[in-house]
Amino acid sequence: MAKRNVTVKMKADYEYEAVNPQGNKVQIDMYDPEKKQHQSPMDLVLSAVASCASVDAVLMMKKKRRTVEDFIVEAEGDRNDGVPAFYKSIHMKFILVSPDATEEEFAKVVKLSVDKYCSVSASLSSEITFSSEVRSV
Repeated sequence: MAKRNVTVKMKADYEYEAVNPQGNKVQIDMYDPEKKQHQSPMDLVLSAVASCASVDAVLMMKKKRRTVEDFIVEAEGDRNDGVPAFYKSIHMKFILVSPDATEEEFAKVVKLSVDKYCSVSASLSSEITFSSEVRSV
């Protein structure tokens, strides 16, 4: 079983930084839109699932020897009104700019990417466990 990990550290009440073992950093904030400088955790969920599915879709189209001039995913999540405000549904619109791809083959690739190959979409229904610890300084 392959494991991945990140460490999230508080920078201020509504600001955090996530770092992986290689030192790659992601800035996160939970400010209201008028003060927002970085993506929120829920924005990052949409970004993660859209980018994960994108990689597989692009690679599959290239494997089919199709030209990929541009590729865009517009992801939109419908959140629960209560607490927790989880995503009840996520819709991703995949847009491929290609002179030689067909709608039918691209639709099949997108379905495979999201349903079979994307680790993030599969993880959205996974079991999550946790532990806690208090340290004194």
